[in-house]
Amino acid sequence: MSDVLSSVGSVELILVRHGLPDWAPDTFARNDPNLSDLGRQQAERLAARFEAWGYVDEIWASPMRRSQETASPLAAVLGTDIKTLDWAHEIRNPDDWEGMPIDDIRNAWVDANLRPLKELWEGMPGGEDFRDFHQRVVGGLEASLAEKGLKEAGTDPRLWTIDNLDDEYRIVLVAHGGTNAVVLGHLLGMAPTPWEWDRFELPHTGVARVVTLPIAHAHAFSLRAFADTTHLEPEMVTK
Repeated sequence: MSDVLSSVGSVELILVRHGLPDWAPDTFARNDPNLSDLGRQQAERLAARFEAWGYVDEIWASPMRRSQETASPLAAVLGTDIKTLDWAHEIRNPDDWEGMPIDDIRNAWVDANLRPLKELWEGMPGGEDFRDFHQRVVGGLEASLAEKGLKEAGTDPRLWTIDNLDDEYRIVLVAHGGTNAVVLGHLLGMAPTPWEWDRFELPHTGVARVVTLPIAHAHAFSLRAFADTTHLEPEMVTK
């Protein structure tokens, strides 16, 4: 297909969370970990599912190791290059979390979630502000979709225009719990919250699907699947 959607009837965006990372080798945390052994198995199962499913026009992925390692088997079976998008990076942890005992980080999350709402919007102390994270993801998403001919119509509720309709286009985004949650909320016209991860919680290699449908002489995104892990055995599902 052409790089620009000159002839598109609908757009399907498939959101995938990365496989299970090796968050804390030897109990010390990593801000950009590789996949664990189980995470690699999850990624291989995901790739086999897509191989049987059918075509994918593009694979987008976060630059972080766990997303790249999840997208790699998928790209191999589909014969599709990975387009790495910096805007899909997960919200950035505090730098001093690198090498910190994992139990200290778990305790920090518990304490952080009990802060007043104003402080929740500021993100983790020393990390990326949630408002900046949301703006980064939404701005990057809109720019990437606009390159394909899909643009916001400037309406409330949120509608989109697509240039020259008579075909289908399928994009897979391999990213993170936070990134994918922000994408879903934005496409579905929901106001952001600083707890997006909990509002849309995808398990590792869990799949969500949104598809455009014609509404009011434009298009709206419809959620067709969420947290789908049918490619995994029950004991392989992790969060």
